[in-house]
Amino acid sequence: MKTMLYTIIDVETTGKSQRITEISIFKYDGDTVVDEFTSLVNPIAYIPQHITALTGIDNHLVADAPLFEDIAQDILDITEGTIFVAHNVNFDYNIISSEFKRLDLPFQRKKLCTVRLSRRLLPGHRSYSLGKLCQALDINLVDRHRARGDAEATVILFEMLLAQPEATTVFTEFLNKNSREATLPPNLPKATFEALPTTAGIYYFKNKKGKVIYVGKAINIKKRVLSHFYSKTKKSLDMVRETGDIDFETSGSELVALLMEDAAIKHYYPIHNKVAKRALQAYSIVSYQDRKGIIHLASNKGNLVPNPMITFYSLREIRAFLEKLCAKYNLCPKYCHLQEAVTECSHYSITDCRGICRDEESVETYNNRVLEAIYDISNQKRDLVIKEKGRTKEEDAFVLIENGTYLGYGFIEKEVQIQHPEELHDFLIPQKNNRDIQKILRPYLLEL
Repeated sequence: MKTMLYTIIDVETTGKSQRITEISIFKYDGDTVVDEFTSLVNPIAYIPQHITALTGIDNHLVADAPLFEDIAQDILDITEGTIFVAHNVNFDYNIISSEFKRLDLPFQRKKLCTVRLSRRLLPGHRSYSLGKLCQALDINLVDRHRARGDAEATVILFEMLLAQPEATTVFTEFLNKNSREATLPPNLPKATFEALPTTAGIYYFKNKKGKVIYVGKAINIKKRVLSHFYSKTKKSLDMVRETGDIDFETSGSELVALLMEDAAIKHYYPIHNKVAKRALQAYSIVSYQDRKGIIHLASNKGNLVPNPMITFYSLREIRAFLEKLCAKYNLCPKYCHLQEAVTECSHYSITDCRGICRDEESVETYNNRVLEAIYDISNQKRDLVIKEKGRTKEEDAFVLIENGTYLGYGFIEKEVQIQHPEELHDFLIPQKNNRDIQKILRPYLLEL
């Protein structure tokens, strides 16, 4: 291991905007530090007060500091041919990579994480944060949360790791290009990731205290989880850095996974599922009669419709449904408000209007077809059992809808004989019905 060169690195940033305010690099040959580069950096971004309180670096301190582009070559030179080492390496590496990307410069180095190495070579500690680990190992940590102080302490920790009996084996494993060690969150045991299935279902990211911080669904759970680790977005970086455990539930199919995901999000309200908490805008189909006596079908916001015939949660979805109605019942796109401010319909795809807009059809005949369409909407078959693939070859999954209301999903062994849908209640996992669920199930309920 001592024939390798390492650069042990720490950066301080502006926080949310993730621009570098300070960087410190120690070049280490396995015995001694052979070079050092430390510099403040002007981030060209505001440093929030809470970051200043943590690091002591404020906007005035970096005002005359070099820009990253001014020191980029120094960083490239000192790290060339070395292994990039940091405590929670993915954070520092991704921050520096992003800075180089802004300059259209390539930056690629092999990586080692002292958090993950410490978990393997120095097991049994309650915390593997740099501060707690240094305290437990009697490492003198000066200027905590300043780049040079943290990097210097990491050098001492790295020396300890190199001195462990199994260091050669573990370092070689972590540096293997096929190893996922450098990709995994620093606080996540490798065994937890390896235990994830490659089937459909939902997964839970949990922090070190066991609190659910994110819920996702996937056709392939392991593959989807791994994609979070490779992501460079701030959301993913923050989420992965907090992750200490991952749990999962298999579903057998994507539809059941979607339903499970919705229920889990509404149960836990994880901090990183903010989008899923937003209320959906409802749109409803309404009918009214104009002065000529022609019945119109139109869409309106759901909160403006007291007794809607049917409700959707996107304008695109409700328009597609109206187009289906027009095609099935030979209705006029103009009077279904798919075309506005026209004297005669001329829809690009619906060409079967029988001429109500051109006075070629009686109002009574046209209205009869509109009433048929309304009846169809109001009296669709609402009791529905959706059969899906089970979690194993020996079972099936099902989704149960009665009188248009989603009741839940369940799993049933294939050898069990079901004579009547009511018998499925014995296998049902009851769930709540809501707007998001209705949106998920809409394609199954609207087969005209």
